[in-house]
Amino acid sequence: PERPRFLVSRTRPAREAQAVAAALGGELVPMGSAGAKAMAVVRGEAEVYLHSGGQYEWDSCAPVAVAQAYGLHCSRIDGSPLVYNQPNTYMPDLMICRPEWAKRVLAEVTLLARRD
Repeated sequence: PERPRFLVSRTRPAREAQAVAAALGGELVPMGSAGAKAMAVVRGEAEVYLHSGGQYEWDSCAPVAVAQAYGLHCSRIDGSPLVYNQPNTYMPDLMICRPEWAKRVLAEVTLLARRD
C-alpha cells in the first residue's frame, strides 16, 4: 500500500514509530506480542514493526529468524545488525519491515535522532 502500516504496542507505542509513521503518512496498528507483530509483517498485514521500548533476545530471535527467511529487512532501528547470544541479553530496539520500506524508514529514524 501507499500508506505503510506500522505495528505498535497496544499500551506503549514507540515514539519513533509514531513519528516515522506520521512523516511517511502511515497508519499505526496496535497489536500484542513481538512475535505476533513480526508474523503480521511476514503475512503482509503490515509493512513495518519498529520497536524502541527494549526487550530481551528471546523475545525476538525466533520471529527475526522467520522474518529473515521470508526476505524481510531485520535490524536495529539505526540500521545496524541484530546480534544475538550476547552476555547481556537486553536488546534496546528492533525493526522488521518489508524491504521496499527499509531505506525510507531508516532515513526518517535518522532525521528524528538528529532533531533530538
